[in-house]
Amino acid sequence: MKRFFSHLSYPLLIVATLLLGLAPFAPEPHLVEKTRMLMHGELTRPLDIFDLFFHLAPALLLLIKLALEQPWRHSKP
Repeated sequence: MKRFFSHLSYPLLIVATLLLGLAPFAPEPHLVEKTRMLMHGELTRPLDIFDLFFHLAPALLLLIKLALEQPWRHSKP
């Protein structure tokens, strides 16, 4: 798994996170809409749940890559 994340580049993940996180740009990004639906308990349709995870996927990959490459994980006492 660590090998998979080592092949992903930071610029690619950052651009994908911004593009999918903010898409569609008008009238409002899906992440904003789906988060609002989640907070109000309206996120019930499977398509909406899939859409939320689809738009969050690059951000989750970026966070996992950052967590795996932390310097404290490689240091030994």
